[in-house]
Amino acid sequence: MSFDYDELISVENLFESWRAYKKGKNKKTEVMEFERHLEDNLFALHRELQEGNYNHSEYSYFRISDPKKRDIYKSKVRDRVVHQAVYKYLCGIYEAVFIENSFSSRKNKGTHRAVCALFEMAKKIKRENKGCLAIKSDVRKYFENINHKILLEVLHKKIQDENFFNLLKIIIQSFNGGMGKGVPLGNITSQIFANIYLNELDEFVRDDLNSGQYARYNDDFIMLGNNGKKLFGDAAKAKIFLRDELLLDLPKEKTTFRKLRWGIDFCGFVVLPNAILLRNKTKGRMFANIKMTVKKLHCEKISTSDSRRILDSYFGILSHCKAYNLKTKIKNKYLYGEILE
Repeated sequence: MSFDYDELISVENLFESWRAYKKGKNKKTEVMEFERHLEDNLFALHRELQEGNYNHSEYSYFRISDPKKRDIYKSKVRDRVVHQAVYKYLCGIYEAVFIENSFSSRKNKGTHRAVCALFEMAKKIKRENKGCLAIKSDVRKYFENINHKILLEVLHKKIQDENFFNLLKIIIQSFNGGMGKGVPLGNITSQIFANIYLNELDEFVRDDLNSGQYARYNDDFIMLGNNGKKLFGDAAKAKIFLRDELLLDLPKEKTTFRKLRWGIDFCGFVVLPNAILLRNKTKGRMFANIKMTVKKLHCEKISTSDSRRILDSYFGILSHCKAYNLKTKIKNKYLYGEILE
């Protein structure tokens, strides 16, 4: 993707970014207020970006549970329009850079493809070597610990346009009061920044460890092999790389060793030699959410079509694993006479 900063900050592109951002948010108060003076707001934003006067606004903070508690920092609408434009251009630049087995926040990727890729890699290793081993790790408080200086150095390898680079610097340094680390979960740009940062690990595993039996989803990554000594050695080298080069920590309690025949837990599923199953915790959350959906339907808080859409999304998840009995149980326990009719 060729890059043109003037095109990125053009009024036309800001309108396109606005349309992309506001999908599904039409009834939110801050969105309606921004839209009330949409042209004035976008032209003013364009002038600030063009003249180099753009400053990021302060964040508002709240906590969510999904299911564990997460700190969310929310930008103002004007900043999120800029984020949307930056995100699109960064995706265009970096899509060709990312390794094939990086699955988070990328078009035509996601958790299901990550699990399917892991299943195929494990099957191949088992078929060729009579067994498959795995080490899975995830980074301690990843988004909170992304180092601003290192992230900007990594970005500067690909981003040669100084205007664009300075805009990225403004967005990155707008968070955490000048503490020099962290990207906010509420920003769409944080998704691509997180991928760019850990792409350094992806390339280290591929090029220095010479391992293609690897997959990553966000800050969860997994390494496969048939030689336990090499696998543990590679995992130790990855830990050192993360510590020394990216200032990230892999705690022992978040690093697990598995044999394929025991089941390998990844992205809410369990991969076995001949099947992919839904993890019990994921299953429990699914039943709880479906039960809540039916309750809302009874109280007329949601429509039948909305509840059916929620159901279809869960059946879509179940289509990626061995779950005939589970689908039957869901239909029998909650849905006949409720949503399916």
